[in-house]
Amino acid sequence: MAAREFWLKDVRLSFPDLFEATQVQGQGAHAYRATLLVEASDKQKAMVDALIKEMAAEEWKAKADKILADILVDKKACCWIDGDRRDYDGYSGNWALSVSRKQDKGRPTIVDRDRSPLTEKDGKPYAGCYVNAKLQLWTQDNQHGKGIRCELLGIQFCRDGDAFAGGTKAAGADEFEDLGAGADADAMC
Repeated sequence: MAAREFWLKDVRLSFPDLFEATQVQGQGAHAYRATLLVEASDKQKAMVDALIKEMAAEEWKAKADKILADILVDKKACCWIDGDRRDYDGYSGNWALSVSRKQDKGRPTIVDRDRSPLTEKDGKPYAGCYVNAKLQLWTQDNQHGKGIRCELLGIQFCRDGDAFAGGTKAAGADEFEDLGAGADADAMC
């Protein structure tokens, strides 16, 4: 299994289940989940594309291009999907990265701009806000098939955004930058 840690900065948060582990439609393992939206024109989109290609080459060698072509069109096999293929608020013009963390690994780190811990009562992060996220992309090749998956390690609230329909304001803290008050605070997102 190939795996790489990386960051996405100032990306939009969708479908956050960050404070309580849930199941997908009442099935499967309980996990913390979210989707991160990256604008198609953002340089981070190209970075994720390159990372996926690099990891596929490492995992599947000469078969990488063929396997990757099959995986990228299957939303169940790949965590990275063209948002234009989804009919959800805010997805058009973006790429969507589905991330999760198994319940038995513990809740992901969730911090505010100043790295202080957040709880569900704080009302953030919420669907539609912007966050920084520490992630681990990994390749799957087992009895369940081949795929590209992404584990959520931590989320930092970055800034407010328009809440998505149905959305409400809803790793260790020292790994995040301190985005507290100051002239350069907004430039750090």
